[in-house]
Amino acid sequence: MAEMMPLTPQETSDGSFTFYSPEFGELFHSYHGAQQEARCKFVEPTELAEKAQNPRVRLLDLCYGLGYNTASALETIWSINPACLVEWVGLELDAAIPQAAIAIGLLKSWQSPIPELLAALVSPDGESTIPTVQPSVLEFQGESRWARTVTTPQFQGTLWLGDARKTIQQVVNQGFQADAIFLDPFSPPNCPQLWTVEFLGWVARCLSPTGRLATYSCSASVRTALMAAGLNIGATAPVGRRSPGTLASFCDRDLPPLSPQEQEHLQTRAATPYRDPNLSDSAEEIRQRRQQEQALSPLEPTSSWKKRWASMEGK
Repeated sequence: MAEMMPLTPQETSDGSFTFYSPEFGELFHSYHGAQQEARCKFVEPTELAEKAQNPRVRLLDLCYGLGYNTASALETIWSINPACLVEWVGLELDAAIPQAAIAIGLLKSWQSPIPELLAALVSPDGESTIPTVQPSVLEFQGESRWARTVTTPQFQGTLWLGDARKTIQQVVNQGFQADAIFLDPFSPPNCPQLWTVEFLGWVARCLSPTGRLATYSCSASVRTALMAAGLNIGATAPVGRRSPGTLASFCDRDLPPLSPQEQEHLQTRAATPYRDPNLSDSAEEIRQRRQQEQALSPLEPTSSWKKRWASMEGK
């Protein structure tokens, strides 16, 4: 992998810190509050407080990053049921991001054993303070995909490193069924590879029949791709910004409904999804394919939808 540029922590509005990605031109979290986003956009919508009353909860964290979503989830679950077994899978391109977060103490605000567990997932071989860490290298389609497994009485977790378009297939092949999925890549225009119909189809295969998938994005293209995977969708409340997030599930029980404006948005060219037929195209190829499909689409131009709703809101 290419050498990463130095990561500088940036404070967000709730006092927690995040990193800025020079590659994608985005913060890893909302500047309104990194920890707030983890809790309100991912943990609360997936109803982990309720699921924690069960003896076991299964989590899938896509684009693990600094580890905030997982840390917040573990805190919520174990504050309610300390004996709950959490079976966890995380996907991340490069260990450098979570390692940097650990190195400067960004996870220390969570109670033990959460920082220690998450450090064990990404620490170099031999540096773990937990004796039950089981590092391993697994082979997938002729390419080495690194995976590190951590096992304790209350936690069984595996962090996969590499292209998530490949590692998600390994997760599916292992039969993992999540009660909650956190879908947290960089934004669709900047990282379309992880928002395509094909990729989200694999992701949906990891969701249990009663599980919930949460993402910060309300993009019409993302919502269309989730529906193409057979999921029902709803909206989560805005957190620190005007735009809501998205909640998806195979069952539509208690899913917060989309507003009329959001429903109409799904009938515009903005709803044209990203596609990556072989799960191997570059970001630019995926963007160009979508632009070509939009140019031929009979759907309403998104600009017309925006003007119509702007005029209605101005009345």
